[in-house]
Amino acid sequence: MRKGMRNGPLVFLMIVLFAIPPLFAQGQKATSSDMYEIATVVKITGIPWFNRLEEGVVAAGKELGVNAYQIGPADADPAQQVKMVEDLISKKVDAICITPNDATALEPVFKKAREQGILIITHESPDQKGKDVDIELIDNVAFAKHTWDMLVEGMGTSGKYAVFVGGLTVPLHNLWVDEGLKYAKEKYPDLLLVTSRIPCGEDQELSKQKTLELLKTYPDLDGIVGFGSLGPPGAAQALKEKGLAGKVTVVGTVIPGHAAPYLKEGSLTKGILWDPKDAGFAMNWVAKYLLDGGLLKDLKEIPGVGAVTLIGDVIKVDAMVDITKENVDSFGF
Repeated sequence: MRKGMRNGPLVFLMIVLFAIPPLFAQGQKATSSDMYEIATVVKITGIPWFNRLEEGVVAAGKELGVNAYQIGPADADPAQQVKMVEDLISKKVDAICITPNDATALEPVFKKAREQGILIITHESPDQKGKDVDIELIDNVAFAKHTWDMLVEGMGTSGKYAVFVGGLTVPLHNLWVDEGLKYAKEKYPDLLLVTSRIPCGEDQELSKQKTLELLKTYPDLDGIVGFGSLGPPGAAQALKEKGLAGKVTVVGTVIPGHAAPYLKEGSLTKGILWDPKDAGFAMNWVAKYLLDGGLLKDLKEIPGVGAVTLIGDVIKVDAMVDITKENVDSFGF
């Protein structure tokens, strides 16, 4: 047989292979390099709250088949967050999920991202300008009111107290304080806030130091509300050091595993939160849903997280839970 004839079947096979239509329909990802890239930017990296949130990000990446990862500044610095978003714009990611340190500081860079077709999903920033959608795992007004109810449950309807926040620019912490103070003025008029809100809730050692200062200035202090998952544990540490565990009520947002020893010894009265893992998963799930062409108005549920309520561009899921010494070991994180 001539050489040309021997090669005939191979040539025919190559022609057939090139003639076969692509296996992936338009919009589908053919290779791992074509997956959506969804970056989650947290307020501060390496603390229990955002370590737990990262578990949800990783879970979403595996379940949804997207390139999902988490980054964050070493401290709660708004400027560092802005720089990270700028870097992600340069990378041309598909979506940015973010828990803002400063809503206002991020507005210009969010505008730039959206102009380049990058989706912006926020968490803990419902009034954020420049977002596509915000995801909240609680009703923020109900959450604030319930926190003040917990405070009163511990210290009574009258007395002196202070409030910690992660920072004076952290959107949700300050919204909770605004709503809580408004609620207290109406329902608990005999509560006395001894000083303006104190920014220390993202640093346990700083929270401890601020509590020691409060106790020195106000030895008759009755309670502390702490927003930022390291605020209440820091306050609890200070109370234990001063032999005041159980004598000053401490409530606020905490990670169960981190708060457990303080709850059990009585230096921390009660905690409140949602599971940060759910937040990490939900942000990434909604990002992919929208990137795939899904419409917000059609969204009824986030799988594994719960039914949703849509108010404008804010998605709400009712996932608020109390954390007590009795149930703290049941959460698994």
